[in-house]
Amino acid sequence: MPAPEVAPLIHCDTVKTLGHVNLMVDTLIANATIDDLRAITRNLLATGTPSLAAAFTAAARTRLRQTSARRIATTNGLFTTSHNGIHAIPTQELDNALARARSLYGAGMGFASLGILSSIVKATVGLRWEEDGAMADVLAVIDADISQAMQSCKEELEGGRVSDTAVPQEAIGNLWSDIGESARDVEIWGGEFPFDRASNSIECWKF
Repeated sequence: MPAPEVAPLIHCDTVKTLGHVNLMVDTLIANATIDDLRAITRNLLATGTPSLAAAFTAAARTRLRQTSARRIATTNGLFTTSHNGIHAIPTQELDNALARARSLYGAGMGFASLGILSSIVKATVGLRWEEDGAMADVLAVIDADISQAMQSCKEELEGGRVSDTAVPQEAIGNLWSDIGESARDVEIWGGEFPFDRASNSIECWKF
């Protein structure tokens, strides 16, 4: 009786190994905590080559474009009033909006992030807040976010990732307009203008 045919052992093991590795990695990604994934990613990028970091941010930009991460449905829920009914305080929606903006400018999509940050600045017009409080603290953070987004914009331009110069000009123009409106509004009620760093960053901007 003839012996049964046997598939080449090396080829078979290679296919199984590749499939096994892919399945196991996917299982890790699906079940690891967000803190573990962050630690793994940071370690991988810190010990990898510069090309790995570039590939990572390129993949991040592709994903963010696919999910339309720069869009905010509304700015009405970013702030609410405190128990005294006078002073504004931030909400969870503001945290969500800032997280989207940071994802964008962190991935090198600075101009896309400016749309979100402009909306946040605009939403502060007409509000009042205490000089020392949660609102003043978060506005200082937003001011720093805008400065970082501006740096991301510069790197986006220098990296040749802007094909239409009208897009950055519009984004900067809208942000400058909203910051100016905020400055006028704060002056009316005698508050402290919260976006000095952002204003200086834009004034120093050159295409």
